[in-house]
Amino acid sequence: RLLDEAHLGWEEAWDLTRRTLAYTNHTLLPEALEKWPVTLFELVCPRLLEIMYEINRRFLDEVGRRFPGDPERVRRMSLIEETPTRQVRMANLAVAGTHSTNGVAEIHSRLLRTRLMADFAEMFPERFNNKTNGVTPRRWLRGANPELSRVITEAIGDRWITDLDRLRDLKPLAEDASFRAQFRKAKRAAKVRFSQWAREALGIHVDPESIFDSQIKRIHEYKRQLLNALHIVHLYNRLRAEPGWDMTPRTFFFAGKAAPAYELAKTIIKFINHLAAAIDAEPWMRGRLKVVFLPNYSVSLAERLIPASDVSEQISTAGYEASGTGNMKFMMNGALTIGTRDGATIEMAQEAGEENFFLFGLTAEEVESSRGWYNPRWHYENEPAIAAVLDLIFSDHFNRSEPGAFASLRGTLLDHGDKYRHLADLTAYCKAQEDASSVYTDADVWTRKAILNVAASGKFSSDRTINDYARDIWQARPCPVN
Repeated sequence: RLLDEAHLGWEEAWDLTRRTLAYTNHTLLPEALEKWPVTLFELVCPRLLEIMYEINRRFLDEVGRRFPGDPERVRRMSLIEETPTRQVRMANLAVAGTHSTNGVAEIHSRLLRTRLMADFAEMFPERFNNKTNGVTPRRWLRGANPELSRVITEAIGDRWITDLDRLRDLKPLAEDASFRAQFRKAKRAAKVRFSQWAREALGIHVDPESIFDSQIKRIHEYKRQLLNALHIVHLYNRLRAEPGWDMTPRTFFFAGKAAPAYELAKTIIKFINHLAAAIDAEPWMRGRLKVVFLPNYSVSLAERLIPASDVSEQISTAGYEASGTGNMKFMMNGALTIGTRDGATIEMAQEAGEENFFLFGLTAEEVESSRGWYNPRWHYENEPAIAAVLDLIFSDHFNRSEPGAFASLRGTLLDHGDKYRHLADLTAYCKAQEDASSVYTDADVWTRKAILNVAASGKFSSDRTINDYARDIWQARPCPVN
């Protein structure tokens, strides 16, 4: 429009465009970095394709001047991917055509600069920055969790509602036995409220006295709902082998949706449901272990479950989760995190102290360095507990009426390289789960950690995030309100 309707010259139009636009990257996954076929542009918007070609010509001239004698770099940075089916690289265009590029957690922004967009970061270092995500406390604490909100307000006043950093005033109260008791009472009220809703709305009976362990997010291999399920099979195996084991009762909640064509994600959902049914069918599991896949995941469901949850599962393969926001909602509501050093979970643990998290597993650097040599079969052949879990699954124990239904899980975990390092992290994950169960038996220790998590959640308010964008990217000042 600036060229064809406002009749501006190219330089002025491009300068206005670049200064007006900024790019926020929300994922490192290659399948989410869109590439649009050139033929689509030719059919639908040929004029835009003409402009795109000219942008690319001028941009690659600039790349050539900055990095002479490096045709491979020119090829990588081109806005057009010269494959048999030529495509427009939309992420490259987004960086080239804007004045700012940011990730949404510190590790994500670092990986964006050093891996995904390294060529662009070398050429435009001043454009790259970080803006860690946030969530609104008005919805995710005050609205979703009235019991806990009331306890907090009675203790420190209500200024935290618009200034979440005020939650830091809760930190000394973690040592106050009376406040810990009020905090536990609020958590139990939320668990009872959720249990009643689940029974009335879904016909599902859950025990509010058990640990509520929740993983609610999009179903994807890198988010590792499958790792969670493998641990549950491990517990199932141990209960079968040791009927007298004094296990802390656990209820595992899953919820989330899969992309329509994502066959393996749907297989994982099916496996979790079969696992849940097998556990329910064993009388001696009742009151000890339960698995629930909640249907039709939505914000409304999350508002009910998050306040009731004791444990937050943030177990993505390190280096794959951009940020996460569910992790922040759980933290704000006093759930303790079992997680990898990935996404915003790293910053959350820095704020609250790693001793108040249950962290485990490979780092992003270790995952990256393992490419080329990692062999999941080593874990199968050398760790008996892992072998027992996989053997039970692959024996069709959970799908006797449908033999071979979960054969694709064998391919994912053993035959095709275990891309997302489930088996590499499984033993450490089981240990983190054991630690969490052990701590839970000491109500005062658990509650102290939960309060310190809430007290440290101020950084993860969307108020802070929005202010960072306004100040650093848009240079927009707040408007005084009378």
